[in-house]
Amino acid sequence: MTQPKNLLILNANVYQHEGWFSSADIEIESGVIKSIASHNTQQIANTTEANIVDAKGMAVIPGLVNGHTHFSQTFMRGLANGRPLLQWLRELIWPLQAEISVEEMQLAAMLGLAENVRSGVTEVVDHHKITRSMDHTRAVKSAADALGMRCVIARAWVNKGKNPENDQAILDELRYWYESNHATDKVKFASGPLTPWRSSADLLQATHQLSTDFQSFTHIHVSETMDEVKMSLDEYGMRPIKWLDQIGILDKNAQIVHAVWLDEEEIELLAHSGATLVHCPVSNAVLGSGIAPVRKLLDKRIPVRLGTDGPASNDTQDCFENMKMAVCLARANTLDANNISCRQAIKMATANHELSPGKNADLIFVDLENLHSAPVQDLDSALALCAKGDDVDSVMVAGEFLMQNKKMTTIDEEILLKECNQAIKLLRKRAGID
Repeated sequence: MTQPKNLLILNANVYQHEGWFSSADIEIESGVIKSIASHNTQQIANTTEANIVDAKGMAVIPGLVNGHTHFSQTFMRGLANGRPLLQWLRELIWPLQAEISVEEMQLAAMLGLAENVRSGVTEVVDHHKITRSMDHTRAVKSAADALGMRCVIARAWVNKGKNPENDQAILDELRYWYESNHATDKVKFASGPLTPWRSSADLLQATHQLSTDFQSFTHIHVSETMDEVKMSLDEYGMRPIKWLDQIGILDKNAQIVHAVWLDEEEIELLAHSGATLVHCPVSNAVLGSGIAPVRKLLDKRIPVRLGTDGPASNDTQDCFENMKMAVCLARANTLDANNISCRQAIKMATANHELSPGKNADLIFVDLENLHSAPVQDLDSALALCAKGDDVDSVMVAGEFLMQNKKMTTIDEEILLKECNQAIKLLRKRAGID
């Protein structure tokens, strides 16, 4: 990636927490937003033409944050096919994951990252499940570095059930990844225990403390299905959130993914903990898992982000589709058209980020001049209910375009797709699912 140059973005409709700043100019210097202001003729005259970008007709918003996905599952797309979660995992996902090579992992990650960029994502959390070699993890980091995205690799682990890992090996590898990180790196690492029912209390506590020591976090699937809640009740005599709280994991350094099946006590525990909840509405609907009580969470001021989940259960990583589904499911579930507003959906999709001076220039241009969005009478509604991933015109991270005028700047999509299509045939054959 080249060093970010100074840019002047003209005529933008700029998203800010208090509302929209129409026909505004955004000045970017060394990858950081320097100013957002009304048209300044003198400033434009002092800027070279090569450093001016016209955003007329565009909504310019913070880059979307995909709070949870699995890049390996780009090679497992379209396989849910009516199977409940645990059957789907055992019959298809686990066999494919067991066979994926380092080269295939890098291709799958490149495909997943590129799909996220096209959907307007500037930051993504990959709950990375292919951990039988560190080279598989390096493949994901290499792909993210090549595309220039911000990416957290939440290194998945299990130490209970089928194919458990050694406790010390998990801790040693997490420490290695944390110590290899630099403050300026766009790719970071986190601890990714798969579920409470496949993780011991001792190792959860140890990995969570390690993550906290390195200013990272624990990222874990919790209460995605009723079966998982029952497992927790049978083993511990309490529901998953309460168990995590009792062993000291539920705090500001915890990201709780799914949380579809919560009771009132668990919601109160989340509210007092500072933990972030990652809501995956499309995946939960495709797998028939249920609908998370998002309105109750927001009312308790629990931080909520959106995640697509992996392409095997979504089956896309279109974060605009995800935003609309979050609104629609919440309203349908309560028979209340005011359950979640479009502005609240945008805040969840952007992790409550804002474009303002001093912030990183991580932003996207969304073209709303199209048949399914025009006439635009309310920008919030146009983004949350009308826009699609394909409407993203340009994506910028730290002042560098990863996509401009709908063209990816860091990869050749045609070559990538050809290589992925060839690789999946060999992977399916090795996994014995043809």
